[in-house]
Amino acid sequence: MPITFSIYLTQLVNALQNENGPDLALLLRPTSPHGKDLIKELRNPSRQALSGYEGSIEAPWDEIAIQYVLVTNHAAKKRPGEAFKEQLQLVSLFYRYLTANSGWTLPALFSILRDLRDLAFDADLHAKYNGQKSECMEEAARTITKAFGNCMTDRTSPHAYSRKWGVYYVVGLVLKCYFRVKRISLARNILRALDAGDIPDLKLYPRSHQVTFWYYTGMLSFLNEDYAKSETELTSAFYNCHIQAHSNQERILTFLIPLRILRGHLPSRELLQRFPVLDELYAPFMAAIRAGDITAYDRALDTWERRLVELNLWLTLEKARELCVRGLFRRVWVASQKSTRIPLAMFHAALRISGVAVDADEAECYVAGMIYKGFVRGYISHEKQIVVLAGTNTFPRLEDRPNPFAVL
Repeated sequence: MPITFSIYLTQLVNALQNENGPDLALLLRPTSPHGKDLIKELRNPSRQALSGYEGSIEAPWDEIAIQYVLVTNHAAKKRPGEAFKEQLQLVSLFYRYLTANSGWTLPALFSILRDLRDLAFDADLHAKYNGQKSECMEEAARTITKAFGNCMTDRTSPHAYSRKWGVYYVVGLVLKCYFRVKRISLARNILRALDAGDIPDLKLYPRSHQVTFWYYTGMLSFLNEDYAKSETELTSAFYNCHIQAHSNQERILTFLIPLRILRGHLPSRELLQRFPVLDELYAPFMAAIRAGDITAYDRALDTWERRLVELNLWLTLEKARELCVRGLFRRVWVASQKSTRIPLAMFHAALRISGVAVDADEAECYVAGMIYKGFVRGYISHEKQIVVLAGTNTFPRLEDRPNPFAVL
């Protein structure tokens, strides 16, 4: 049976009276089935045509209902810019109700903010396609940030129904918007406010909220080159991510794998085979590291340069090139029957054979770098042009190096 606007208003009132958050969220989704029914009934709805419904139910829900119809109509007719503007107004009206109510409204809040972000994305994409400028995503971020403040400052609701339980979901949405528009520096403000706020421990929130937060804070740490912190946060995100959320796992591993490589932990074939896109990207680097083949590693860097630059990963994998050098030098050591005294000329020859055209002094610098960064234990006798290696643990396991990220 088709739903008329009068029935829709009645359903809204019932959801409010019963404090039914999920039902309210469904009623405010532009893609819900009843949206099509309302568009058919009202044909070409406008604010003026719907003004007669003002006052038919308690404010601000009479205006929210009208806004919902306008959003749904624009979205259905592929006018994302107009739909976004009407959704902005709907969210603002919802905030007026939210401040006076407890956390039962959170499912609806999450829903309308998620729709706001999606409409902003569509509006910006549509404008770009038509050669126009659009900053809807930035405006969406500013509007969603207001919800963050609204949730953080809830001091009257019972603990179990506090709006504070919506804090991390809202933070996740804001961070998604900032990353989308490449305004990552703005994230520091909301994270500082989060640290200063009196909210429950992160581990008490839904697992999905935790994973999103860990992912974005891990990405912020990664971009700030705080690799140790980034690895910890991305690892938490990966191991807590739902096993069926394949695309989310892939997104996390895209950045976690290079960090693990820098620490000497190469991903297993079983793991990469689960993610063919990552296998194609990282398999050439893994093969080169295992073989100590510097030329193959440099070839992989050239092949994937554009993709790695887009992901902000080129410098990270360029740093991991040192693992190839270590592998090559270890082969020299093995070839010399694990001697503790090896002529520098042997390392020089190995570099040249591997395709690295350097002179003797540059080869000595390569060896000195390996020793300084803990890849090799020993010292160089410059006068005798000999590398004196430790008798035990000559090439320490990569994961055993103290502070492996500190010398990058």
